[in-house]
Amino acid sequence: MNDFQAIADRVEIEALRGEFTDAVMMRDRRRLASLFTPDGALRMPNIPVEQVGREEIRAGGERLQSLWDFFVQNTHPGTILLDGDTATGRAYIQELARTLDGRQGLNYAVYHDRYQRTTEGWKFSERVYEVRYLDTSPLAGTAPQATQGSGTNRADTTATPAPAASFADPASAERLERVAAALCANGFAAEILDHTEEARARIKDLVPEGSSVLTGASETLRLSGIDEDINASGRYDAIRPRVLAIDRATGADEIRRLVASPEFVVNSVAAVTETGSLVLASGSGSQLPANAGGAAHAVWIVGAQKVVPDLSTALRRVEEHCLPLENARAQALYGMPSAVNRLLVLNAEPRPGRGTVLLLREAIGY
Repeated sequence: MNDFQAIADRVEIEALRGEFTDAVMMRDRRRLASLFTPDGALRMPNIPVEQVGREEIRAGGERLQSLWDFFVQNTHPGTILLDGDTATGRAYIQELARTLDGRQGLNYAVYHDRYQRTTEGWKFSERVYEVRYLDTSPLAGTAPQATQGSGTNRADTTATPAPAASFADPASAERLERVAAALCANGFAAEILDHTEEARARIKDLVPEGSSVLTGASETLRLSGIDEDINASGRYDAIRPRVLAIDRATGADEIRRLVASPEFVVNSVAAVTETGSLVLASGSGSQLPANAGGAAHAVWIVGAQKVVPDLSTALRRVEEHCLPLENARAQALYGMPSAVNRLLVLNAEPRPGRGTVLLLREAIGY
Protein backbone atom coordinates (compact mmCIF):
# COMPACT_ATOMS: atom_id res chain seq x y z
CA MET A 1 0.00 0.00 0.00
CA ASN A 2 1.49 3.37 -0.99
CA ASP A 3 1.57 6.36 1.34
CA PHE A 4 -1.18 8.18 -0.58
CA GLN A 5 -3.54 5.21 -0.20
CA ALA A 6 -2.80 4.99 3.51
CA ILE A 7 -3.52 8.69 3.94
CA ALA A 8 -6.79 8.34 1.99
CA ASP A 9 -7.83 5.36 4.13
CA ARG A 10 -7.13 7.21 7.35
CA VAL A 11 -9.11 10.24 6.19
CA GLU A 12 -12.07 8.05 5.19
CA ILE A 13 -12.07 6.13 8.48
CA GLU A 14 -11.90 9.38 10.44
CA ALA A 15 -14.84 10.67 8.38
CA LEU A 16 -16.72 7.43 9.17
CA ARG A 17 -16.27 8.05 12.89
CA GLY A 18 -17.44 11.63 12.50
CA GLU A 19 -20.47 10.45 10.52
CA PHE A 20 -21.36 8.10 13.40
CA THR A 21 -21.45 10.96 15.91
CA ASP A 22 -23.44 13.15 13.52
CA ALA A 23 -26.01 10.38 12.95
CA VAL A 24 -26.35 9.90 16.72
CA MET A 25 -26.79 13.62 17.37
CA MET A 26 -29.28 14.04 14.51
CA ARG A 27 -31.25 10.96 15.63
CA ASP A 28 -30.80 9.45 12.16
CA ARG A 29 -30.79 5.77 13.03
CA ARG A 30 -31.05 4.49 9.48
CA ARG A 31 -27.94 6.42 8.52
CA LEU A 32 -26.18 5.19 11.65
CA ALA A 33 -26.99 1.56 10.82
CA SER A 34 -25.72 2.04 7.25
CA LEU A 35 -22.25 2.87 8.63
CA PHE A 36 -21.85 -0.79 9.67
CA THR A 37 -21.24 -3.84 7.52
CA PRO A 38 -24.39 -5.98 7.09
CA ASP A 39 -23.23 -8.24 9.94
CA GLY A 40 -21.53 -5.47 11.93
CA ALA A 41 -21.93 -5.27 15.69
CA LEU A 42 -22.39 -2.46 18.21
CA ARG A 43 -21.61 -3.63 21.73
CA MET A 44 -22.09 -1.52 24.88
CA PRO A 45 -21.48 -3.77 27.91
CA ASN A 46 -21.94 -0.94 30.42
CA ILE A 47 -25.60 -0.35 29.42
CA PRO A 48 -25.82 -3.39 28.59
CA VAL A 49 -26.62 -3.55 24.86
CA GLU A 50 -25.46 -5.81 22.06
CA GLN A 51 -26.81 -5.23 18.54
CA VAL A 52 -25.71 -7.34 15.59
CA GLY A 53 -26.71 -6.48 12.03
CA ARG A 54 -28.01 -3.22 10.60
CA GLU A 55 -31.66 -3.79 11.51
CA GLU A 56 -30.85 -4.52 15.17
CA ILE A 57 -28.62 -1.46 15.31
CA ARG A 58 -31.37 0.73 13.83
CA ALA A 59 -34.17 -0.62 16.04
CA GLY A 60 -32.02 -0.73 19.15
CA GLY A 61 -30.89 2.82 18.60
CA GLU A 62 -34.47 4.01 18.37
CA ARG A 63 -35.30 2.28 21.65
CA LEU A 64 -32.38 3.98 23.38
CA GLN A 65 -33.29 7.32 21.79
CA SER A 66 -36.82 7.09 23.14
CA LEU A 67 -35.40 7.14 26.69
CA TRP A 68 -33.47 10.41 26.27
CA ASP A 69 -34.44 13.75 27.68
CA PHE A 70 -31.31 15.07 26.00
CA PHE A 71 -28.02 13.61 24.77
CA VAL A 72 -24.80 15.22 23.53
CA GLN A 73 -21.81 13.26 22.22
CA ASN A 74 -18.37 14.57 21.24
CA THR A 75 -15.83 12.33 19.53
CA HIS A 76 -12.08 12.97 19.76
CA PRO A 77 -9.56 11.42 17.31
CA GLY A 78 -7.75 8.29 18.40
CA THR A 79 -5.62 5.63 16.77
CA ILE A 80 -6.04 3.94 13.37
CA LEU A 81 -3.97 0.88 12.47
CA LEU A 82 -4.32 -0.20 8.83
CA ASP A 83 -3.95 -3.79 7.67
CA GLY A 84 -4.91 -4.04 4.00
CA ASP A 85 -8.71 -4.11 3.71
CA THR A 86 -9.21 -4.15 7.47
CA ALA A 87 -8.20 -1.81 10.25
CA THR A 88 -8.52 -1.33 14.00
CA GLY A 89 -8.73 1.84 16.01
CA ARG A 90 -9.94 3.73 19.04
CA ALA A 91 -12.03 6.90 19.37
CA TYR A 92 -12.46 8.87 22.59
CA ILE A 93 -15.92 10.02 23.65
CA GLN A 94 -17.30 12.67 26.00
CA GLU A 95 -21.07 12.60 26.62
CA LEU A 96 -23.73 14.50 28.54
CA ALA A 97 -27.09 12.80 28.92
CA ARG A 98 -30.32 12.76 30.87
CA THR A 99 -33.08 10.17 30.44
CA LEU A 100 -36.80 10.71 30.85
CA ASP A 101 -36.78 8.78 34.13
CA GLY A 102 -34.26 11.24 35.62
CA ARG A 103 -30.95 9.37 35.24
CA GLN A 104 -28.22 11.78 34.18
CA GLY A 105 -24.54 12.37 34.05
CA LEU A 106 -21.27 13.10 32.32
CA ASN A 107 -19.04 10.30 31.07
CA TYR A 108 -15.84 9.70 29.19
CA ALA A 109 -15.62 6.54 27.13
CA VAL A 110 -13.63 4.73 24.45
CA TYR A 111 -14.89 3.10 21.26
CA HIS A 112 -12.73 0.08 20.38
CA ASP A 113 -13.27 -0.28 16.63
CA ARG A 114 -12.77 -2.72 13.82
CA TYR A 115 -13.18 -1.45 10.24
CA GLN A 116 -13.71 -3.18 6.91
CA ARG A 117 -13.15 -1.85 3.40
CA THR A 118 -16.27 -2.52 1.28
CA THR A 119 -17.53 -1.55 -2.17
CA GLU A 120 -19.33 1.31 -0.39
CA GLY A 121 -16.16 2.48 1.36
CA TRP A 122 -14.92 1.85 4.88
CA LYS A 123 -17.52 0.56 7.36
CA PHE A 124 -17.54 -0.47 11.00
CA SER A 125 -17.44 -4.23 11.46
CA GLU A 126 -17.53 -3.75 15.24
CA ARG A 127 -17.73 -0.94 17.78
CA VAL A 128 -17.27 -1.80 21.46
CA TYR A 129 -18.11 0.98 23.92
CA GLU A 130 -16.17 1.12 27.19
CA VAL A 131 -16.96 3.72 29.86
CA ARG A 132 -13.82 4.98 31.63
CA TYR A 133 -15.33 7.69 33.85
CA LEU A 134 -18.88 8.44 34.99
CA ASP A 135 -20.19 11.38 37.02
CA THR A 136 -23.90 11.18 37.89
CA SER A 137 -24.09 14.58 39.60
CA PRO A 138 -27.22 16.55 38.63
CA LEU A 139 -26.79 18.47 35.39
CA ALA A 140 -27.76 22.13 35.51
CA GLY A 141 -28.54 22.54 31.82
CA THR A 142 -31.63 21.79 29.74
CA ALA A 143 -32.32 21.09 26.07
CA PRO A 144 -33.89 24.11 24.35
CA GLN A 145 -37.11 23.79 22.35
CA ALA A 146 -36.49 22.33 18.90
CA THR A 147 -37.32 24.79 16.13
CA GLN A 148 -40.04 23.72 13.72
CA GLY A 149 -38.53 22.67 10.42
CA SER A 150 -34.98 22.79 11.76
CA GLY A 151 -34.13 19.54 10.01
CA THR A 152 -32.60 18.01 13.11
CA ASN A 153 -34.96 15.03 13.05
CA ARG A 154 -35.33 15.20 16.81
CA ALA A 155 -37.73 12.79 18.44
CA ASP A 156 -37.84 14.50 21.80
CA THR A 157 -37.33 17.89 23.43
CA THR A 158 -37.25 19.31 26.91
CA ALA A 159 -38.67 22.66 26.05
CA THR A 160 -39.52 25.60 28.18
CA PRO A 161 -42.96 24.43 29.32
CA ALA A 162 -45.59 25.00 26.66
CA PRO A 163 -48.60 27.08 27.69
CA ALA A 164 -51.61 24.97 28.61
CA ALA A 165 -53.61 26.44 25.72
CA SER A 166 -51.33 24.60 23.30
CA PHE A 167 -52.54 21.28 24.74
CA ALA A 168 -55.74 21.79 22.72
CA ASP A 169 -54.03 22.57 19.41
CA PRO A 170 -53.79 19.77 16.79
CA ALA A 171 -50.28 18.61 15.94
CA SER A 172 -48.89 19.24 12.48
CA ALA A 173 -48.70 16.52 9.84
CA GLU A 174 -44.93 16.37 10.35
CA ARG A 175 -45.29 15.76 14.08
CA LEU A 176 -47.93 13.06 13.54
CA GLU A 177 -45.58 11.28 11.13
CA ARG A 178 -42.82 11.50 13.73
CA VAL A 179 -45.09 10.06 16.42
CA ALA A 180 -46.21 7.21 14.15
CA ALA A 181 -42.62 6.30 13.33
CA ALA A 182 -41.63 6.34 17.01
CA LEU A 183 -44.62 4.18 17.98
CA CYS A 184 -43.74 1.63 15.31
CA ALA A 185 -40.14 1.57 16.50
CA ASN A 186 -41.48 0.77 19.99
CA GLY A 187 -43.53 -2.20 18.81
CA PHE A 188 -46.94 -0.61 18.32
CA ALA A 189 -48.84 -0.52 15.05
CA ALA A 190 -49.68 3.07 14.13
CA GLU A 191 -51.97 4.55 11.50
CA ILE A 192 -52.74 8.17 10.69
CA LEU A 193 -56.39 8.83 9.77
CA ASP A 194 -58.04 12.02 8.60
CA HIS A 195 -61.14 12.01 10.82
CA THR A 196 -63.28 10.03 13.25
CA GLU A 197 -65.43 8.37 10.57
CA GLU A 198 -62.32 6.63 9.29
CA ALA A 199 -61.54 5.51 12.83
CA ARG A 200 -65.05 4.07 13.25
CA ALA A 201 -64.64 2.09 10.04
CA ARG A 202 -61.16 0.95 11.01
CA ILE A 203 -62.40 -0.37 14.37
CA LYS A 204 -64.77 -2.68 12.48
CA ASP A 205 -61.77 -4.03 10.54
CA LEU A 206 -59.58 -4.49 13.59
CA VAL A 207 -62.15 -5.95 16.02
CA PRO A 208 -63.92 -9.09 14.75
CA GLU A 209 -67.65 -9.31 15.27
CA GLY A 210 -68.54 -11.24 18.43
CA SER A 211 -65.32 -10.36 20.25
CA SER A 212 -65.45 -9.39 23.91
CA VAL A 213 -64.62 -5.69 24.00
CA LEU A 214 -64.07 -3.29 26.87
CA THR A 215 -64.29 0.42 26.11
CA GLY A 216 -62.61 3.00 28.28
CA ALA A 217 -64.48 5.89 29.86
CA SER A 218 -63.32 8.20 27.10
CA GLU A 219 -64.74 11.41 25.70
CA THR A 220 -62.96 10.59 22.44
CA LEU A 221 -64.96 7.38 22.12
CA ARG A 222 -68.22 9.06 23.12
CA LEU A 223 -67.90 12.04 20.79
CA SER A 224 -66.73 9.95 17.84
CA GLY A 225 -69.62 7.46 18.15
CA ILE A 226 -67.23 4.55 18.70
CA ASP A 227 -68.56 3.96 22.21
CA GLU A 228 -72.09 3.52 20.86
CA ASP A 229 -70.85 1.41 17.93
CA ILE A 230 -69.36 -1.08 20.37
CA ASN A 231 -71.69 -1.00 23.35
CA ALA A 232 -75.09 -0.57 21.69
CA SER A 233 -74.83 -2.15 18.24
CA GLY A 234 -75.09 -5.81 19.26
CA ARG A 235 -72.12 -6.53 17.03
CA TYR A 236 -69.82 -7.39 19.95
CA ASP A 237 -69.81 -9.03 23.36
CA ALA A 238 -69.61 -5.60 25.01
CA ILE A 239 -68.17 -5.69 28.53
CA ARG A 240 -69.23 -2.27 29.79
CA PRO A 241 -73.04 -2.87 29.59
CA ARG A 242 -72.53 -6.16 31.40
CA VAL A 243 -70.53 -4.44 34.15
CA LEU A 244 -73.17 -1.74 34.60
CA ALA A 245 -75.81 -4.41 35.13
CA ILE A 246 -73.90 -6.07 38.01
CA ASP A 247 -74.55 -5.03 41.58
CA ARG A 248 -71.31 -3.42 42.73
CA ALA A 249 -71.78 -4.46 46.36
CA THR A 250 -72.09 -8.17 45.61
CA GLY A 251 -70.40 -8.50 42.23
CA ALA A 252 -67.11 -6.65 42.72
CA ASP A 253 -64.99 -9.73 41.98
CA GLU A 254 -66.91 -10.51 38.81
CA ILE A 255 -66.55 -6.92 37.62
CA ARG A 256 -62.82 -6.98 38.29
CA ARG A 257 -62.36 -10.16 36.26
CA LEU A 258 -64.47 -8.91 33.36
CA VAL A 259 -62.62 -5.62 32.92
CA ALA A 260 -59.12 -7.03 33.47
CA SER A 261 -58.85 -9.46 30.56
CA PRO A 262 -61.20 -8.93 27.60
CA GLU A 263 -60.18 -9.98 24.10
CA PHE A 264 -60.04 -6.32 23.06
CA VAL A 265 -59.78 -3.02 24.86
CA VAL A 266 -60.69 0.10 22.87
CA ASN A 267 -59.72 3.35 24.51
CA SER A 268 -58.01 6.71 24.12
CA VAL A 269 -55.06 8.19 26.00
CA ALA A 270 -54.29 11.43 27.81
CA ALA A 271 -51.13 12.00 25.77
CA VAL A 272 -48.86 10.44 23.18
CA THR A 273 -45.22 11.51 23.04
CA GLU A 274 -43.02 12.12 20.03
CA THR A 275 -40.76 9.44 21.49
CA GLY A 276 -43.52 6.85 21.04
CA SER A 277 -45.02 6.47 24.53
CA LEU A 278 -48.70 6.42 25.53
CA VAL A 279 -49.91 7.92 28.82
CA LEU A 280 -53.24 7.00 30.42
CA ALA A 281 -54.66 8.48 33.63
CA SER A 282 -57.45 7.12 35.83
CA GLY A 283 -59.24 7.89 39.06
CA SER A 284 -60.07 4.28 40.01
CA GLY A 285 -57.55 2.37 37.90
CA SER A 286 -60.20 -0.18 36.88
CA GLN A 287 -59.59 0.19 33.14
CA LEU A 288 -55.78 0.21 33.30
CA PRO A 289 -55.06 -3.56 33.59
CA ALA A 290 -56.63 -4.30 30.21
CA ASN A 291 -54.64 -1.50 28.60
CA ALA A 292 -51.40 -2.54 30.26
CA GLY A 293 -51.53 -6.08 28.94
CA GLY A 294 -54.57 -7.89 30.30
CA ALA A 295 -56.45 -7.57 27.01
CA ALA A 296 -55.22 -9.75 24.18
CA HIS A 297 -55.49 -6.79 21.80
CA ALA A 298 -55.69 -3.04 22.28
CA VAL A 299 -56.75 -0.17 20.03
CA TRP A 300 -56.22 3.44 21.09
CA ILE A 301 -57.86 6.33 19.19
CA VAL A 302 -55.87 9.52 19.72
CA GLY A 303 -56.77 13.06 18.67
CA ALA A 304 -54.03 15.23 17.15
CA GLN A 305 -54.07 17.65 20.10
CA LYS A 306 -52.73 14.93 22.42
CA VAL A 307 -49.26 14.90 20.86
CA VAL A 308 -46.56 16.21 23.20
CA PRO A 309 -42.76 16.24 22.90
CA ASP A 310 -41.85 14.04 25.84
CA LEU A 311 -42.99 12.29 29.00
CA SER A 312 -42.57 15.28 31.31
CA THR A 313 -44.84 17.36 29.05
CA ALA A 314 -47.32 14.47 28.92
CA LEU A 315 -47.62 14.51 32.70
CA ARG A 316 -48.14 18.27 32.62
CA ARG A 317 -50.88 17.77 30.06
CA VAL A 318 -52.62 15.29 32.38
CA GLU A 319 -52.52 17.65 35.37
CA GLU A 320 -53.04 21.02 33.69
CA HIS A 321 -55.39 20.18 30.83
CA CYS A 322 -57.11 16.81 31.19
CA LEU A 323 -57.81 16.82 34.92
CA PRO A 324 -59.71 20.14 35.04
CA LEU A 325 -61.93 19.06 32.15
CA GLU A 326 -62.53 15.61 33.58
CA ASN A 327 -63.18 17.11 37.00
CA ALA A 328 -65.92 19.32 35.55
CA ARG A 329 -67.47 16.33 33.78
CA ALA A 330 -67.39 14.18 36.93
CA GLN A 331 -68.94 16.93 39.03
CA ALA A 332 -71.77 17.38 36.53
CA LEU A 333 -72.50 13.65 36.13
CA TYR A 334 -71.67 12.15 39.53
CA GLY A 335 -71.60 15.15 41.86
CA MET A 336 -68.02 14.37 42.92
CA PRO A 337 -64.56 15.48 41.76
CA SER A 338 -62.14 13.45 39.71
CA ALA A 339 -58.50 12.76 40.53
CA VAL A 340 -55.37 11.35 38.93
CA ASN A 341 -54.95 8.41 41.30
CA ARG A 342 -53.43 6.02 38.75
CA LEU A 343 -51.08 6.62 35.82
CA LEU A 344 -50.09 4.12 33.15
CA VAL A 345 -47.16 4.77 30.80
CA LEU A 346 -46.73 2.41 27.86
CA ASN A 347 -43.20 2.92 26.52
CA ALA A 348 -43.23 -0.08 24.20
CA GLU A 349 -45.34 -3.06 23.16
CA PRO A 350 -43.40 -6.30 23.73
CA ARG A 351 -46.07 -8.47 22.05
CA PRO A 352 -45.97 -7.79 18.29
CA GLY A 353 -49.41 -7.15 16.82
CA ARG A 354 -51.14 -6.52 20.16
CA GLY A 355 -51.46 -2.74 20.21
CA THR A 356 -52.69 -0.41 17.46
CA VAL A 357 -52.74 3.38 17.71
CA LEU A 358 -55.10 5.27 15.39
CA LEU A 359 -53.78 8.83 15.20
CA LEU A 360 -56.35 11.34 14.00
CA ARG A 361 -55.44 14.52 12.15
CA GLU A 362 -58.27 16.29 13.96
CA ALA A 363 -58.69 17.18 17.63
CA ILE A 364 -61.30 15.25 19.57
CA GLY A 365 -61.86 14.59 23.26
CA TYR A 366 -59.42 16.08 25.76
